[in-house]
Amino acid sequence: MSTGSAFNDEKGGSSSTGEPEYGHDPASGGIFSSDYKRHDDLKEMLDSNKDSLKLEAMKRIVAMIARGKNASDLFPAVVKNVACKNIEVKKLVYVYLVRYAEEQQDLALLSISTFQRGLKDPNQLIRASALRVLSSIRVTIIVPIMMLAIKEAASDMSPYVRKTAAHAIPKLYSLDPEQKDQLIEVIEKLLADKTTLVAGSVVMAFEEVCPERIDLIHKNYRKLCNLLIDVEEWGQVVIINMLTRYARTQFLNPNINESLLEEGGEKAFYGSDDDDEDDEEKKAEAAALAKRKPYVMDPDHRLLLRNTKPLLQSRNAAVVMAVAQLYFHLAPKAEVGVIAKALVRLMRSHSEVQYVVLQNVATMTIKRRGMFEPYLKSFYIRSTDPTQIKILKLEVLTNLANETNISTILREFQTYIKSMDKDFVAATIQAIGRCATNIGEVRDTCLNGLVQLLSNRDELVVAESVVVIKKLLQMQPEQHSDIIKHMAKLTDNIQVPMARASILWLIGEYCEHVPKIAPDVLRKMAKTFTNEEDIVKLQIINLAAKLYLTNSKQTKLLTQYVLNLAKYDQNYDIRDRARFIRQLIVPTDKSGALSKYAKKLFLALKPAPVLESPFKDRDHFQLGSLSHLLNTKAGGYQELPDWPESAPDPSVRNVEVPEWTKCTSRKERKEKKVEKPFYSDSEGESGPTESADSESDSGSGSESGSEESGSASESEESEEESESEEEEEDEEEERTKKKKKIDKIKPKKPESAESEQSSGEEQKRSRKGGKERRSGSESESEEESESESSESESESEEESESDADTKKKKKTSASKPPPKQTKKESKRETKEMSLLDLDDFEPTPSPQVTPINNFLSNSLVTDLEGLSLTDTVLAPTTIAPSSSVRMHELLHRITGEGLGVEYCFSRQPFSPDPHMVAVQIQFTNNTSSETKSLHIEEPKLQSGMRIKEFPEIEVLPAGESVNVVMGIDFCDSTQAANFQLCTHTRKFFVSIQPPVGELMMPAFLTENEFKKEQGQLMGMNEITEKLTLGEKCQSDHAIIERVTATANLSRVPCGSDKEYRFAGKTVSSGSLVLVTVVRKEGGGAQLTVNCEKMVIGTMLVKDILQALTQ
Repeated sequence: MSTGSAFNDEKGGSSSTGEPEYGHDPASGGIFSSDYKRHDDLKEMLDSNKDSLKLEAMKRIVAMIARGKNASDLFPAVVKNVACKNIEVKKLVYVYLVRYAEEQQDLALLSISTFQRGLKDPNQLIRASALRVLSSIRVTIIVPIMMLAIKEAASDMSPYVRKTAAHAIPKLYSLDPEQKDQLIEVIEKLLADKTTLVAGSVVMAFEEVCPERIDLIHKNYRKLCNLLIDVEEWGQVVIINMLTRYARTQFLNPNINESLLEEGGEKAFYGSDDDDEDDEEKKAEAAALAKRKPYVMDPDHRLLLRNTKPLLQSRNAAVVMAVAQLYFHLAPKAEVGVIAKALVRLMRSHSEVQYVVLQNVATMTIKRRGMFEPYLKSFYIRSTDPTQIKILKLEVLTNLANETNISTILREFQTYIKSMDKDFVAATIQAIGRCATNIGEVRDTCLNGLVQLLSNRDELVVAESVVVIKKLLQMQPEQHSDIIKHMAKLTDNIQVPMARASILWLIGEYCEHVPKIAPDVLRKMAKTFTNEEDIVKLQIINLAAKLYLTNSKQTKLLTQYVLNLAKYDQNYDIRDRARFIRQLIVPTDKSGALSKYAKKLFLALKPAPVLESPFKDRDHFQLGSLSHLLNTKAGGYQELPDWPESAPDPSVRNVEVPEWTKCTSRKERKEKKVEKPFYSDSEGESGPTESADSESDSGSGSESGSEESGSASESEESEEESESEEEEEDEEEERTKKKKKIDKIKPKKPESAESEQSSGEEQKRSRKGGKERRSGSESESEEESESESSESESESEEESESDADTKKKKKTSASKPPPKQTKKESKRETKEMSLLDLDDFEPTPSPQVTPINNFLSNSLVTDLEGLSLTDTVLAPTTIAPSSSVRMHELLHRITGEGLGVEYCFSRQPFSPDPHMVAVQIQFTNNTSSETKSLHIEEPKLQSGMRIKEFPEIEVLPAGESVNVVMGIDFCDSTQAANFQLCTHTRKFFVSIQPPVGELMMPAFLTENEFKKEQGQLMGMNEITEKLTLGEKCQSDHAIIERVTATANLSRVPCGSDKEYRFAGKTVSSGSLVLVTVVRKEGGGAQLTVNCEKMVIGTMLVKDILQALTQ
């Protein structure tokens, strides 16, 4: 109780009994509270309407999960907020769902439609999180949904979402392996991705799903090699391991000739003197073979080695280890040495890293001892090292021991024996024994040192020494009978079973060298036989049998006594051994023919044991793998393939280069660049886009594969890439300067004149051929981009002027006379239609009064169409014909008791909030009395939609009209915005529903940008329809007019006469919308819409089809 009260005082809780006590941390729940009170405050916060409370609750819940606390009972409360509009809340909800979706599958399934909506979210983080949650629900029923989501995400514009798609592939594969074929298609698509963010993840998916499909890597091999340096660290590890396996199947062994020489050399070293001549002949043959077939490294093999080498300096130990194993398995022997320094650097890292590195170094030192010899001191053992590290360092030191450094190593070992760590001391004694067997010169020294250890106070040290001495004595027993005698005396003191058994074996094996001592040892052992361990009993029986065969006079009775004791032993191995030996050595009438050969069986010469490293055969596992660490095949391990005997076809790695990049020499490429027109953004119909150019450069370092070596081709391309980038930057600067000058100098022209002039130009161009046509399209795109910039500048000037005026006039009154209004309308009309700067028009008093084209008198339109200020022709960009802005009825004058209200989508930016669609409303008072206090109340909107109300109209005189502008954020949907229109006496329920084309605003793109964006919006984001153009829609102007009337898009320059491109983006989310109309022979056409939001794309296709077929 005392501890409990102290705890309560410390936490500030009440110590009175009978009341539940709560901790101060609301996220952790009450410490002593009952379950029904748990997390109540968090549930209330999650159910509140305030995003700030929800965010705070989610932060606390995620913090709980991070601390390892169970928050699964909050799942229903959290999952309700998955549709929350607040991005921060949504992100945290998805973090929670990823953690608990697998546990609460039924509840997660209820929200699956929300996750599917999340896949279409404009925010890439939300799209990725939605896919992550979806792939975390381990239910087979949603496999088709997951598959569709992965395919869609694989084509996403965002590399982050594509990366998440790659992560989802192994999850789906583990859930349903039957989907393998479809997943391989997605993997193949993602492997072609040129972004570094995706590369590591897709290779991981490849390794999990289809590691045997090496053919998928061929085309992407060079790209992966070149991207490797920029990929995230864990991606680098996966790619390097995969490329190691790939290279072992595709390239020849670079050490093939050296290995032949080594084999010859080894045979000569181990062979007897008689065979020396034969071995020399074999050596000569191997040398001749090496001369006959000189090895030439494949440029792709060299590319891999060259591109991985810099990663040896990585801060991540796993990356360094991966590169080290790649070099060990793939590099020529002369080049492997570079990895030694990097691995020694890792020895300064944490003990876990040291353990893995030393395991691999121990394996490497067996075959490539020379490369670690300069770093011998780095493997000296520190007193602070853990036992496992010490033993591994001993292993490495033993492997590195040779005639030159053995004295230094033995001095080290001498120090280690004094350690308090008994396991380490035992390992050191074994290491001394191995050094003695490997290096004959120090065998006696080591043996003497080990014999001195026999007088050590520590029994374990003595026991280990005995075992090692026994192994050493087997090599030269005649010279060391004194040591055998000395060890015989130790039987009284040593109690460790292995050591006792070793001494008995030695005495039995070499009993002829110690004829007086051996029988006495047997006598002592017979006394204690029943108390000995099994391993010792077996050696006592063996000793008795050997002495009976060599000295039966002294030991006959002793042997019978020992065999009788063994006959009734509890262990059946000992009983069987005794029965077998009795029949073998004591001849009777029943004994078989074997008894004649008893001496040969027991006293045969036995070969000396070879003390080998436990790491000797580990290199058949891939270094750095878990299987290598455990020395057994782990689940999911991919075998390292053997080198092929003949090189496979290297052309499979060649990537087809587009025609425009194929040049015979570097000079020609430079000349081509110089010839490019100064301002051109495009290079005609088949011209390359800038993005494609840079991608192809970075895509493969050695596309010239068979013609040049890998290094030459890569360095040349890198130089060209830098040159082309510099030239592009210079062109961009010049272009922007020129545009500014043109905007100042060139006055604007009426739209009708522009369209006539442009159509005339197109006809002229169609008559010309080849280069003229190409240069024409370039100049057109140049002029179009210039006129686009001038238009956007003029619009922004108008907005800035009108913004200043609105600060002075907050409310709009209807006291302005109608003539003045028409003047304003005509002024805006001219700006909209013909982009004219007319000084005699006054600036607009309010930005919200945006007059409509329909109000213009026909005479004024015709006057404006004939107006021309200059001969300079600007290509048309945004064509806004008079029919494009239609009026819709909001409130009929009869329903509104004399108040008539109409609205239109003015297609002007809504200055207070650029994410809202500007809706212009015209109020007309048809009554004889004035209407007061016109305003909006109680908007009823779908989730995510917003309204910016127009300022209240205080008075609208009888028979007059007034225009106001309000903003509506439709949240990229065509759902209606419902609200009440109120006067001082009545309220009217009205709704505004936008056509899909009015949810967009023009986006000004160059041809290159259009192609690039279109390339990223393929697959499910692309809708294509074939149509027959209507009778009134056969001319270029008509097609452009119909498309721009249907949707608020801008024209994009195009090199082809029969292709029309339009671009825009959704007002609310800024998602790109690209429209392409291609005219075919015989009045047919093909319409293509690329849009990230599939619903908008589908609806837009329907509307444009309807417009073009009428």
